[in-house]
Amino acid sequence: MLVAAAVCPCPPLLVPQVAGGAAAEMDDARAACYDAVAVLAAARADRLLVVGPAEPPDRGAFPAGTRGSLRGFGVDVEVGLGKGEPGERELPPSLTVGAWLLERTGWRNAPVEGLGVGEPLEPERCAEVGRELAAGPERLALLVMGDGSACRSLKAPGHHDERAAAFDAAAARALGGANTAALAALDAGLARTLRAAGRSGWQVLAGAAEGAGLAGRLLYDAAPYGVGYFVASWS
Repeated sequence: MLVAAAVCPCPPLLVPQVAGGAAAEMDDARAACYDAVAVLAAARADRLLVVGPAEPPDRGAFPAGTRGSLRGFGVDVEVGLGKGEPGERELPPSLTVGAWLLERTGWRNAPVEGLGVGEPLEPERCAEVGRELAAGPERLALLVMGDGSACRSLKAPGHHDERAAAFDAAAARALGGANTAALAALDAGLARTLRAAGRSGWQVLAGAAEGAGLAGRLLYDAAPYGVGYFVASWS
């Protein structure tokens, strides 16, 4: 059963070494992520699963101990999913940022695994995956990494789209209210158009949290680079 969840953005810029001189611009987001992870730690789960967007061939399960690095972003930062033997595959960037957050906050609680989900995964399948994850008797916690739309300004990666602000506002309300129905109702096609990489992970969370009775709190909601970044805590 799902006992807690944290939702965090996954840009490598969250890591100060990657951001360099602009690291301070993400201070508030970073601090909110630390607070959300602290709520996960307090839940005393039996298992923590880090969920994030991934491109082929980096989709699917990653066992405890799997390593990831940010060398592709110009910095010598390497992290892993808790204790365990390194896997044959490296973590995708989203899960690497999640593993970095856990290491930075000194995670010593439940064993950690990862799940890379594809952006094209249909909402119903996302919900099914979430239900399957939460179906067992163990106390499960989720760290869900993912961004909102990338079209909030003219300088955004996806340029400006007038629909982006409303999409992100709906996502923020749903995440802040732990509203599983509203998350499940997010339009996958529009999310794809707006380059919202968090949609599939959020809908996995929605499936996992059905009937769990969790309360949500929105800790951060901003678009500093024209990309919607949200931090939320469910417990």
